Amino acid sequence: MGSVIIRYWVRDMEIWLKDAGATRKLGEELAGILNPGDILILNGELGAGKTTLTQGLAQGLGVTTPVTSPTFTLIQEYRGRYPLYHIDLYRLEDPEAMLDLGLEEYFGGEGITVVEWGGRLDPYLPPAFLEIKLEYAPEGRRAIIKARGPAYERVLEELKKIVGPGG
Repeated sequence: MGSVIIRYWVRDMEIWLKDAGATRKLGEELAGILNPGDILILNGELGAGKTTLTQGLAQGLGVTTPVTSPTFTLIQEYRGRYPLYHIDLYRLEDPEAMLDLGLEEYFGGEGITVVEWGGRLDPYLPPAFLEIKLEYAPEGRRAIIKARGPAYERVLEELKKIVGPGG
């Protein structure tokens, strides 16, 4: 029998985001909770708010340069309180080609790594990370946040204290 990888979603939460400002604010709040080496996987349809959330994260980290989607450059690095590595896999279809880019070097490093369209890397993702799926909702967006691993359960607990019950 080949090797078996089991992934457990231990905790999750939903947050309703009424507009782009609320999405950006979620990113800012995460900046106060995440630590160097943390990985944030963002999934959702085009225009769902992945880059907007990353802009809020960057602002919360003290990044002063404009943050845009690295769709064509694939990886953009920003300097703030911690380095922010912003990766966008939208244009890449083949997970093996993604590995050829050396993306795993950004996982667990000295900065915070954000991967838009990170689901495309599955099953090559590290065993622990925070996933945020952004979905369109009638009154804005819904963020479904899942913690994979104890460090990210801590992030969820801290986030719950900030946003309160019911998101």
